[in-house]
Amino acid sequence: MHHHPGLFIPGPTNVPDAVRRAMNIPQEDMRSPDFPKLTLPLFSDLKKVFKTQTGQPFIYPSSGTGGWEAVLTNTLNPGDKVLVSTFGQFSTLWADMCRRLGFETEIVEAEWGEGVPLEIFADRLAKDKEHRIKAVLGTHNETATGVTSDVAGMRRALDASNHPALLYIDGVSSIASIDFRMDEWGVDGIVSGSQKGFMLPTGLAIICMSEKALEAHKSSTFPRCFFSFEDMMRANKDGYFPYTPATVLLRGLRASLDLLFEEGLENVFARHRHVASGVRAAVSAWGLHLVAKEAKWHSDTVSAVYTPPGVDAVAVLRRAFDRYGVSFGSGLARLNGKVFRIGHIGATNEVMLLGALAAAEMALVDCGARIELGSGVAAAQSSYGARPAVLAKAA
Repeated sequence: MHHHPGLFIPGPTNVPDAVRRAMNIPQEDMRSPDFPKLTLPLFSDLKKVFKTQTGQPFIYPSSGTGGWEAVLTNTLNPGDKVLVSTFGQFSTLWADMCRRLGFETEIVEAEWGEGVPLEIFADRLAKDKEHRIKAVLGTHNETATGVTSDVAGMRRALDASNHPALLYIDGVSSIASIDFRMDEWGVDGIVSGSQKGFMLPTGLAIICMSEKALEAHKSSTFPRCFFSFEDMMRANKDGYFPYTPATVLLRGLRASLDLLFEEGLENVFARHRHVASGVRAAVSAWGLHLVAKEAKWHSDTVSAVYTPPGVDAVAVLRRAFDRYGVSFGSGLARLNGKVFRIGHIGATNEVMLLGALAAAEMALVDCGARIELGSGVAAAQSSYGARPAVLAKAA
């Protein structure tokens, strides 16, 4: 018998039935008179997710990588200097994009398992008396290592030296899952994707830009076409797009936002903290270690777990999939073969994670790990018994 595989990767994530049903519709005219009834409320409601009053959302038929490029090429100029830290595969890829686009890229390499090095950033910004650094880039949640960084701390580093650089954040695996406060934290550009906390298939780059960033756009001379803010703003103000949008995904986004608001964003964040705590308890009970080196770095959307010495993480992944029908995330780049990742982002709950942890235990034992079956599941059950007040109220 064929079963739907358990999906516990950090994206794409599980798509709720309500979202799938919303997308199961005939194709529609994206230039019809009533199309803005869908799109204009989407732009407005996305501001609630990003927690901004004045920011402007953009929706591109693309991925998070396209969102990175849109933010950079619409607000900077060729040869501008950017400051970025790398501490995982995706922060490294963003830095690589900066180099390939021709920006003067100052990279601060941090150890994989740590987050944005705030002290080093503060020092670099304080020494930049001529304000040559035009943008500071940070990854809120590094999907490859299960590390969450302090975005508010990045803003404090900029403010401490009264530096005018733009603050750009990759929030692909954090938005709609981990608390994010665009206005309060002074973020000028935030990038997210449809396939993570928004619980949709891959295909939308969802970004939001501050008034300061939109002002910088006016003096940007970087070549662009598909990702042009100007073209988007001209069409978006009336509820349309400069080219054919992903209409089915927009219908899904409407359903996704409705689910998020029905649950309440603060409760969404609490649920992610709650299910993540059970995963971390299980990893500890197994005697294994997370890639995230300290509790302050722990991610509430993905846990990257080192396998025991002598146990190949690739073999664990294959065993989990072939024998138990469960998909976990692989270790990326230098972590390949050493790490497997448990995604707990989007439409997940305690029972789903207990099943995933049971499959992980069995796959680990099958591949030679000396783990007592049931130990991680029991630890997670104990953790889940302590239900946070906000979740208990919702239930």
